[in-house]
Amino acid sequence: MGYDVGLKMPVGVGPQEAAVQDSQLQTEREHLHALLELTNAVTTRDVASLAAAIAPNLRRIVAHDDVSLFLLHSASEQMGRYAITAIGVGWTDELTAELRPDAEPFTTWLAERRTVDIDLEQFDWTGREGIHRNVTAAGLKHTCFVPLATPRETLGFLLLNRRSAAPFTPDEMNWSSRAAAQVAIALENALAFREIAALKDRLAHENIYLEEEIRGAQHFGEIVGESRALKRILSQVATVAATDATVLVLGETGTGKELIARAIHSAGERRGRSLVTVNCATSPAGLLESEWFGHERGAFTGALAQKIGRFELAHQGTLFLDEIGDVPLELQSKLLRALQQREIERLGSTRTIRVDFRLIAATNRDLEEMVGKREFRSDLYYRLNVFPIRIPPLRERREDIPLLVRYFAQRFAKDLRRPIESVSRESMEMLCRWSWPGNIRELQNVIERAVILSQGTVLTVPRSEFESPVPSTSSPVTLEDAERDHILRALDETGWVIGGGGGAAARLGLKRTSLVSTMRRLGIVRPKPHAGAGRDARAR
Repeated sequence: MGYDVGLKMPVGVGPQEAAVQDSQLQTEREHLHALLELTNAVTTRDVASLAAAIAPNLRRIVAHDDVSLFLLHSASEQMGRYAITAIGVGWTDELTAELRPDAEPFTTWLAERRTVDIDLEQFDWTGREGIHRNVTAAGLKHTCFVPLATPRETLGFLLLNRRSAAPFTPDEMNWSSRAAAQVAIALENALAFREIAALKDRLAHENIYLEEEIRGAQHFGEIVGESRALKRILSQVATVAATDATVLVLGETGTGKELIARAIHSAGERRGRSLVTVNCATSPAGLLESEWFGHERGAFTGALAQKIGRFELAHQGTLFLDEIGDVPLELQSKLLRALQQREIERLGSTRTIRVDFRLIAATNRDLEEMVGKREFRSDLYYRLNVFPIRIPPLRERREDIPLLVRYFAQRFAKDLRRPIESVSRESMEMLCRWSWPGNIRELQNVIERAVILSQGTVLTVPRSEFESPVPSTSSPVTLEDAERDHILRALDETGWVIGGGGGAAARLGLKRTSLVSTMRRLGIVRPKPHAGAGRDARAR
């Protein structure tokens, strides 16, 4: 098309037509400028800031009264089912659930990435009656449905709502699509940055947790033994480790239940992620819930910072619930829901967090008996008792005692720089005859003390450690009496101090909570001053 230089207008075009073209060009320039400003405004790594920047800038491109941003579940798993920003329309969880983008006509529109003008008075509201009442009360007449799509995926959609009866024109829908393309790219980047930040945060917490595990030395290092009972257990471990089934490890305190849990984790497909241990007996009920699920800053007095719970740390790894039988009855329902739904909420938050972990639980208590006494929920018990593994006490696998003695003697001799080369015959016979109420943990502590006290290259265990050795043929009643007497002797010698470095629990090689639980099971109570010797104390 030629132009007349003097008149500054296209040749053959009248003044009226030229004015129309100039107006169109000016409008397009304004739209492009607004689109550029929208692009700059949504260049952020924060999803909330991005959503807040959309409305004022988008209104300059396409006239509308209200806008809502919806993220599809696959793009917003950490934000709930949808993330919504609305200017004038209040979207509750119930209304959002009615929207159903997985149903027609939204399914087709999203699949085809089609921008559509919706006449709200003619739309089929079947199954979406709540939304219909909501938009009618807001006085909305037309909605422009705009998919938020990148070359890789469809992230969600925008709803541009208008109170006037004028529909969205093809030109307006075209500009809406161009604006949505910029928003989608920014949204994809923001979600990616947030996922990276979450992974970095999780890795930092996992590193801290692993350092605590190493410092705590909470495991024995290796499974030692060649008895038929131990080989049967290891066969069960190999069988169940290849699956993702829930495992319930049963056994007396000190038998190495956590060691078995570690073996299952190490042989499973989740061995590349953390094994997170939760001791259900070490915290009061109020703190235990925070330990499980975490809390937000200010959730309760003393919550000065956000804390990620153990369940969340175990995501894609293995969660080991030790001493599961000590979970207070009032918390068992919350635990059951978290295990069944694989969803948690931090204390002080309403946001649901999905967690995926392999579950292993352990206890030294009789859960079936506790269910009968209504001390443990039956539904939680059946949820845990998918694949039970019972670890026999050390007295039932006496052929492993010599191997364990040599293993611990070598280990502590190296750690303590002692020249131990062998174990005296008399000491080995005493060790093999003892009933070991504290099981392997007690044996470990006895050997460590013997290494410290031994002079020369031969390990010698003081006879005072075993004042009343129990023959291997003892009946269960005699073994229980021996266990009670052994604990009472330790309590007498420590003045009935249970915890601490010089307490009875440390002397027996037990955890304080485990000793308290065993005392309760055996009916051991502290005698009153006038009740006589502590060794004769019994529950009445």
